[in-house]
Amino acid sequence: MNRAPLRFFFDYVSPYSYLAWTQLPALAARHGRTVELLPVLFAGVLNTLGTTGPAEVKQKRFYIYKHTRRIAHELGVPFVMPAAHPFNPLLALRVTAAVQDGEARHRLVSALYAAAWGGGGGLLQPERVGEVVASVGFDAQALLAASQTPAVKDQVRRNTEELLALDGFGVPTIVVDGELFFGVDSLSHLERFLRGEDPLSREELERLKNLPVAASRI
Repeated sequence: MNRAPLRFFFDYVSPYSYLAWTQLPALAARHGRTVELLPVLFAGVLNTLGTTGPAEVKQKRFYIYKHTRRIAHELGVPFVMPAAHPFNPLLALRVTAAVQDGEARHRLVSALYAAAWGGGGGLLQPERVGEVVASVGFDAQALLAASQTPAVKDQVRRNTEELLALDGFGVPTIVVDGELFFGVDSLSHLERFLRGEDPLSREELERLKNLPVAASRI
């Protein structure tokens, strides 16, 4: 029986998404799953929800840069901050959406993440995206042209809308078997869930979902 894939909603602008991606393929393989890659525009999620990204809050910005570097050290993966952050990830997201083959998309995502966060020169300039695309065997000119078509642009938008419809609120988000996991720090929870060892019962989930509010800041 084919098991449902781990549906990975991500944006290249997020270092936490990069860190999750370095672990997710191996995690999925341990449980006989595949990974479905869904590029989304994190800024679109924030705009819809009326919230602010962590790198847009002065007190959080410096902290998350330290935090992600420390997580990378724990995981033993390369991590180099780009020359500027946040950066515009839209071209990289659209190029990714333009690749239909699952295995090829995995290869491209790994290359773009390595460029963005693994010391591969960053993704700040559009021409850099083209260089990364070409470096992993794609026709850069054709793929960049495809990324500007209405169908591909619409795909990124629909992925973003789907994440919101699933009650997602940020990246990275992994959805599997009707459950949502947010953040690189939830990967151990995801693995426990896949083993059938989630500590949350259906009754407790229902109670938490409908928990009343007792106070408000307004």
